[in-house]
Amino acid sequence: MLRRHFSTLLAMSVATVARAAESLQSFRGKLSPGAKPSLTGSQGSTLLTGDAGTMLVLGDRRLSGTDFEVVGEPSGEPGLFRVGPLHKRAMFVHQAGKRLMVTYWCAVCSIRTFTPGVCMCCQDETALDFKEKLESDDLKSK
Repeated sequence: MLRRHFSTLLAMSVATVARAAESLQSFRGKLSPGAKPSLTGSQGSTLLTGDAGTMLVLGDRRLSGTDFEVVGEPSGEPGLFRVGPLHKRAMFVHQAGKRLMVTYWCAVCSIRTFTPGVCMCCQDETALDFKEKLESDDLKSK
């Protein structure tokens, strides 16, 4: 009896995850950063929202006018798109035909972060650093 309930619960969980993955959408256009960031694409301009870390990236003026892509879902409010959480790496810049992750780098301390601001070690401003893939991605594939 317990196995049957476990199997049912597992099947429901897999179906829920599959539906959540299907609802994710990608939206690409020119980024207008700031307090109310927006992305202007072929369908017009859409306001962007997300978690605190995502909003820090979307507010970074150094990204102004970049060919930007976000992955997430419509928020339910017209003209508003919710970007996936920062830890899901849902923001990209397109340059020279490549899809690059938005990261920040401190050259003094060799520390990479995913939000703009000062280095947690030396307190210098981190540099915007687009990456095709991260070194940790290489470790996962081995």
